[in-house]
Amino acid sequence: MRPPRLDQLDELDRNLVALLQANARESVANLARQLDVARTTVISRLARLERSNVIAGYSVRLGQDVLDSSIQAYMGIIIAPKYGPAVQKRLGRMPEVQMLCVVSGEFDYVAWLRADSPDRLNDLLDQIGGLEGVERTTTSIILARKIDRGMT
Repeated sequence: MRPPRLDQLDELDRNLVALLQANARESVANLARQLDVARTTVISRLARLERSNVIAGYSVRLGQDVLDSSIQAYMGIIIAPKYGPAVQKRLGRMPEVQMLCVVSGEFDYVAWLRADSPDRLNDLLDQIGGLEGVERTTTSIILARKIDRGMT
């Protein structure tokens, strides 16, 4: 079953999700205070949002200084027919693949990559390009972030 969309949530749930997106480590007591509801209400709402996969997990966002010391790139990948699941599985085993999306348009997938050096990125690009079923890749290195709304 698919989780509800944000526009299908009530105002309290949307506000709770927004507060957590700003600071996922916020205490239940502070969340309750900001939302003007009881702590038990926040706890039950969180449990329901987690169960329904509206909240799929919590993660760590790295500081810009840490990110600046790594090289990030987006890679468009064109896959031969019927190789999608195998390529997905192989990419899933590569820790440098931060995100993989199925997309419409010129590419079948777009991968967001993070490597600790230019040499490692070069090796990774060769490794991905050499996977069975990968027909073509196009890579763009991220030079600077101008807007960051916390998607990483």
